[in-house]
Amino acid sequence: MLFSSKLKATFALTAAALYLAFLRGTLPCIPTYIPTYHPHGATTVIPSNSLSSYSTFESFWVNLYPWGSDHNGSARMVGNSTDHSHIALASSTLSLIATPTSNAVPPTSTANPNPAIHYASGAIHAQAQITVTSANAYTISGEFSSPTAVGTWPAFWLTAVNSWPPEIDIGEWKGTANNWFNTFDTSSIVKSTLVSWPTDLSFHALKAVLTAESNGADVKIDFYMDNVLQTTQYGQGFVGQPLWLIINLQMEGSSGSPGPSVTTTFKVRNLEVTRSGS
Repeated sequence: MLFSSKLKATFALTAAALYLAFLRGTLPCIPTYIPTYHPHGATTVIPSNSLSSYSTFESFWVNLYPWGSDHNGSARMVGNSTDHSHIALASSTLSLIATPTSNAVPPTSTANPNPAIHYASGAIHAQAQITVTSANAYTISGEFSSPTAVGTWPAFWLTAVNSWPPEIDIGEWKGTANNWFNTFDTSSIVKSTLVSWPTDLSFHALKAVLTAESNGADVKIDFYMDNVLQTTQYGQGFVGQPLWLIINLQMEGSSGSPGPSVTTTFKVRNLEVTRSGS
């Protein structure tokens, strides 16, 4: 690149002025922005600050399940843009709050196996769908404070958009001091690994890394707790299958009954989803 003698002179004067200001201690402070860097050119799908405020939340998340308020437990999900009694944000932390209820209308869940509704609780799902292809991979992570009492059934999971399965459970707590890492190929072909989970409601990190296998059909899932690899599972035929990312506090069902007679809270923070590749 060629510069004119006039431009060179301007550069020299500017440099001299900055050096003089440096010597005098009057060099102005220039604010800098350091962007988040992800290795291998990863794209942020859901940023770690998505739970920082309700306005930011609504840019990335939707209240309730993708299909509505009911599922396979005894809690009916409640929440919208003005009702935060069961889906609450504070200090960049999501709280899903289950409270006992009576005289629910309708009295039973609209989803199989149609259990009686005993709780009002909270669920959210991501606006963005997760689809692993041969050209990309996903990393899904967060920190969780989970109840482990009988009758509490929180989960952090992926489920099929079009038809079930596939399903990947990154966090599932079923009324015991264990987290379940699960992959469902069918209702009867299931891989499960149980990892001990503290009962003191302290936060612990969970992460799943999803990558396509070389056969172009299956997805490899590496599951981590507190940044330590716990198990690797494989989802048969998961490549190209769009998945919902869901966080919910369901009750009873697979976690046993009766559930708690007091309020139960499931907390999530520092949740992030990144995609590498195209």
